Amino acid sequence: MELDEKKYLYLLILIPIVVCIFLFNMYWKRKKQREFGDLEMVKRLSPEKSVFKPVLKITVLLLAILCLIIGLVNPKIGTKMETVKREGIDIVFAVDVSKSMLAEDVAPSRLQKSKQLVSQIINNLGSDRIGIVAYAGSAFPVLPITSDYGVAKMYLQNMSPDMVSSQGTSLDEAIRLSAKYFDEKSKTSKLLILISDGEDHSEGAVAAAEEANKLGMRIITIGVGTEKGGTIPLRENGVIRSYQKDQNGETVTTKLNQEGLKTIAKGDYVYGGSTKEVLEYIKNALNKIQKTEFEATQMAEFQSQFQWFIGFAFLLLFADVFLLERKTNWIKELNLFNEKK
Repeated sequence: MELDEKKYLYLLILIPIVVCIFLFNMYWKRKKQREFGDLEMVKRLSPEKSVFKPVLKITVLLLAILCLIIGLVNPKIGTKMETVKREGIDIVFAVDVSKSMLAEDVAPSRLQKSKQLVSQIINNLGSDRIGIVAYAGSAFPVLPITSDYGVAKMYLQNMSPDMVSSQGTSLDEAIRLSAKYFDEKSKTSKLLILISDGEDHSEGAVAAAEEANKLGMRIITIGVGTEKGGTIPLRENGVIRSYQKDQNGETVTTKLNQEGLKTIAKGDYVYGGSTKEVLEYIKNALNKIQKTEFEATQMAEFQSQFQWFIGFAFLLLFADVFLLERKTNWIKELNLFNEKK
């Protein structure tokens, strides 16, 4: 379900306002009745007046207002799943989640910057399918190939160093796992976008990249960090308690290894310091890659439901006109609400 006009939700403030007006009116009437005379005597002078009916009328009115607001918001409901044909490529994002990516030489941190870059790239995609892999000392599948960008962003934001137990930067495992995401029999163009600081990477990454190239997979690397480097803060409840230290007790300084990332991608590399430059680079790269038609499943035929709520609102308002504040004879005989006759 989706809401077509969310801006009208602010009208919900009318409900507590109407309730306050009703309560104030009840209080004012009771106060005036006390000024007029004894309450019991006043009730005897108007024996047909119901205590319950005013509450019922305001409840009906509030329901009518609520239905009108929902009608204005116009909820839409998807009625079925359908297979549609799209034209694009398959892209896997391999994101480095090793502890060195917690360094803050790039604001707010290398890992957060990587997430921002991937999110912005996704925003600029058309009909391409995407998958996500996380890696540190080993690689971990996060999201298989999908055309649902919303789900991809949700999984992306939850990525952290805690996802992978072993530390390091195993680029070769990330490349091999990413290659398994793609259907070898499919003619769809394959692209791996690998984001990392490139430091402390395992041997064999170049060999893994060459194997992937033979399978028709293009690799683009994005470097995140600075060559000057930065320390790795260790946080507890969001507060920095200390910094990562090596075996000798010295504070670790982690640096961006651009040359290693360039070698893996055979020069198909872009520095991730500027989001605009990264997006431009990826855009130009995608324009040069052949698009292939493929089938994708999606929710279709979202239908507006506003008419049901508007109709019910007018029905309630119509009923409210005939709800008088005096007692109903047949209900009065039942005495359901213990009203004095």
